Amino acid sequence: MTKNRSIRDALAPHLPHLRRYARALAGSQQSGDVYVRMTLESLLAAPEQWTLAANANDLQARVALFQLFHTVTLSAETPLPGNVEVPEGGMQALLLTAVEGFSVAETAAILGETEESIAGQVSRAKTSIAETIQSRVLIIEDEPLIAMHLEQIVEDMGHEVSGMAMTHEDATIRAHEVRPELVLADIQLADGSSGLDAAREILTSFDVPVIFITAYPERLLTGERPEPAYLVTKPFKADTVIATIGQALLARKFKKADVD
Repeated sequence: MTKNRSIRDALAPHLPHLRRYARALAGSQQSGDVYVRMTLESLLAAPEQWTLAANANDLQARVALFQLFHTVTLSAETPLPGNVEVPEGGMQALLLTAVEGFSVAETAAILGETEESIAGQVSRAKTSIAETIQSRVLIIEDEPLIAMHLEQIVEDMGHEVSGMAMTHEDATIRAHEVRPELVLADIQLADGSSGLDAAREILTSFDVPVIFITAYPERLLTGERPEPAYLVTKPFKADTVIATIGQALLARKFKKADVD
């Protein structure tokens, strides 16, 4: 690695991943991106905190960025949009390991915990996910093998796959038939239509979390326009899908409790 690279060069590869993590924690793009912006503002105000990380290897730089993110969010006093707080307990640890791919040791460094504590948090998070109320799930996916894999994951979690669709039109029709409580959607559908457009239309009628499954997550993690809160990268691991579904449903539960 070239020494004395700029902070911008060191940050660039990792910002999309930080946005994905922050949005999943907060349950929305708006709130998650505020966390990320606060992190970057802190870094710009005191760039010396990034100097060593900027010249470290990519993994060390990534760990340092996520560490700073957690330092900033824990000390934040400004209310975030949507009144969504970062959840306590093991979901942070589970998302860091299962979705962002950090090891237990790296996750412990990010959260300032012991490895034993992180292992316990991950275990508790998985228990919380297993105890979530059964939900109706709509899967929008044009590749049969992937659709079947997602269906198996969802059903193994104890949820009901209430509908399957391969096109935008079919997805909107099925949504009104089954009234889903969660949507899993591919981006590019069979007839050339868009899973993003299908989800947007569904969201005009149903207030439900949508998890997008895509081979190109970076295209939806720019922070420059309306983008999804939940993203899973293809090819995916079952644990990644499970963690993301669990976080989406728990965030929806907390959101409904706040409204009630």
